[in-house]
Amino acid sequence: MAEAPADGSPSRPRNRRGEGPRLREDIVRAATALIVRTGTDQTVTLRSVAREVGISAPSIYAHFTDRDAIVEAVVLEAIAQLHGDVEAAVTAHEDPVEGLLAGCAAYIDFGTREPARYRVLFDWPRLKPAAARTDDSDSRGLDAFHVLVRNLEACVRAGRSASTDPFGDAVALWTALHGRVLLRASLPDFPWPSADTVERVVLSLARITPVP
Repeated sequence: MAEAPADGSPSRPRNRRGEGPRLREDIVRAATALIVRTGTDQTVTLRSVAREVGISAPSIYAHFTDRDAIVEAVVLEAIAQLHGDVEAAVTAHEDPVEGLLAGCAAYIDFGTREPARYRVLFDWPRLKPAAARTDDSDSRGLDAFHVLVRNLEACVRAGRSASTDPFGDAVALWTALHGRVLLRASLPDFPWPSADTVERVVLSLARITPVP
């Protein structure tokens, strides 16, 4: 038997015993799709998500208490992916400078490729404190930021960076990356330089002198 959606749209087959987690994943994917299509989390409601999945709205309560909990799940998933992308890019290089450049490029790539998810990651005002959650995700983009801090510290230890304050310089670097993502999204018609300036910005703010 299928669960009847609220608006009469095609229904989704009822999960077999033990398949509840799959429905939870479908709900998060549906909310993500709504945010990506519309560019805002305001379109995420129990009814809109239920319609997207093909279930009745009350079926959601077995997995989420309200729409805010659904959006928070989308945010936490975006945090995890951003962290994973940056971490993978950094660890793919033995040279710390190359790793830093790759990590920063991965950060910008995520924000550029996923503008709606990136925006809701920082704009969502109701993220619970880390101590109140059952997972290990840090808040907002801080886990990805800490990867950059550690990598900049590695550059200093290797004698490649003249930074005397890796944390402060990493904050300046993160600010530049975040600003670049948002400006590119907000002003797509601006005559941005054809050459990618990311490397120049990273080397400057990380106080790294390029090797001749």
